[in-house]
Amino acid sequence: MSLDPYLPPDQRRLLSRFWESASGFWRGHSGGRAWLLVAAMVTTVLLQLWTQYRLNFWNRDFFDAVGRRDGLELWRQAQHFVPLATGSVLLTIVSVWARMTTQREWRRWLSGHLYDFWLGAGRYRRLRFMLGEHQTPEYRIAEDAKVATDVPVDLVVGLLSSVLNAITFIGVLWSVGGSLVIPALGTHVTIPGYLVLAVVGYSVLVTAAMMFIGRHLMRVLEESKRAEADLRAVGAHLRESGERPLRPDATPDGRGVIGDALAKVIAQWRALCWQLMRMTLVSQTNLLLTPVIGLLLCMPKYLVGLMSLGEAVQAAAAFTIVQGAFNWITDSYARLAEWRSSANRVASLLLALDKVDRSE
Repeated sequence: MSLDPYLPPDQRRLLSRFWESASGFWRGHSGGRAWLLVAAMVTTVLLQLWTQYRLNFWNRDFFDAVGRRDGLELWRQAQHFVPLATGSVLLTIVSVWARMTTQREWRRWLSGHLYDFWLGAGRYRRLRFMLGEHQTPEYRIAEDAKVATDVPVDLVVGLLSSVLNAITFIGVLWSVGGSLVIPALGTHVTIPGYLVLAVVGYSVLVTAAMMFIGRHLMRVLEESKRAEADLRAVGAHLRESGERPLRPDATPDGRGVIGDALAKVIAQWRALCWQLMRMTLVSQTNLLLTPVIGLLLCMPKYLVGLMSLGEAVQAAAAFTIVQGAFNWITDSYARLAEWRSSANRVASLLLALDKVDRSE
């Protein structure tokens, strides 16, 4: 057993060690296929953006025809909608394939790497004599490696899509919404690009609220995973004890020990439940309010005839898309916390295995 005192690694060291191993998927023999999958995902995101952009203008043309009660134009717009909707559905299906294929291949590569490292040179036998966070290595490889490879792909694809959507539809908001003139104190105040200013300000408020309410989420998730791992470790230990001959002086209290571990799991699950309930309050309220706020902001110009019905609907839809893009942080906060917790557990195992090699 190592006689060196155990010092828990900081967050930077854990993430550095995780990416040191996990990034190997993008190099070597697996690199070519990995980058082809990346190219497929990026191409799909760009085509989905183009389709969404066209649908946004279709909204304008369709509702302008509704406002004019133009039946012929309505029929023409209905025909235009069919290929746009079909393309959107097909691109979504391709996106799911590219994303999940990337996740599957990355997980297969990382799990194989971890199994080779753990089982190679008898490290799995000597690991139990090392200080550190490496309990239930088989679970870390089977479950935490899955989360650690699934979530980054989802987050990066979502971030790319959000950035492109924000850039594209801010332009739509600026051109369609224009400026708003407000009478104040005997004069008129002009607010240029008022819809853009409104969506940015509203998104900042929602993001700040979510980050404040969810500031303890990462700690709660890590404690929950640790409690779950302890429960599995206790169960495995009791099973192994039952398979060995019982010494006359042994007085095991298996039910009491596993009951304490289960109580900790339930307590952490309750804490996680309350945390997610508070975050859901913000996210669901935002989901309901965003399209309504977009329409209300367009009404002053629509009512005085400075904006058509189609333009009001188009701007409201663009407002919702831009707010959703800015909302990537709040939408991804829980998954980011889940990923960091799993990546930390994989990294802790890797650091412990590194120590096995150094101890020789």
